[in-house]
Amino acid sequence: MEDKKAKTCCFTGHRPVALPWKSKETGVEFVIFKHRLRLAVEKAIDEGYRYFITGMAQGVDIIAAEVVLDIKRDNPEIKLECAIPCKNQFNGWSKVNCLRYEDILKRADVVTYITEEEYTDGCMKLRNEYMVKNSSLVIAGFNGKVGGTKQTIGLAYKSGARVVIIEP
Repeated sequence: MEDKKAKTCCFTGHRPVALPWKSKETGVEFVIFKHRLRLAVEKAIDEGYRYFITGMAQGVDIIAAEVVLDIKRDNPEIKLECAIPCKNQFNGWSKVNCLRYEDILKRADVVTYITEEEYTDGCMKLRNEYMVKNSSLVIAGFNGKVGGTKQTIGLAYKSGARVVIIEP
């Protein structure tokens, strides 16, 4: 497992409400962020990373999953794991976002359910701990504000993982 961890990268980042573009993934800010995220993933691949874990939350997690899947089309050795915190993570999401979520799950190599419970803040924390525990690199879409992303980055630093921050 330790050898796999050495070549595993996970993602953490803000939900749409904390992103400059909110849910509207168009415009210069979004395009620049997505490009910088892709460059970070490509650099990780150049460094030997082949396994990527996303927590599948709206915002940065979903964007990162789509970036990895796009790269994977030309690099089949790249693997994507979706770490789902709970069975009903997508409750309350729009139909468009639910379809996007389901499309990512269908194309992922591994889908891991962290808990069987309904959504709670606790299951999100367990999901974040799982991802950090199994990764040596964390790519974070982070604006510096307090919240789950900051907590996950702190966990990563404590675990000895390298953290790459991309400001949205």
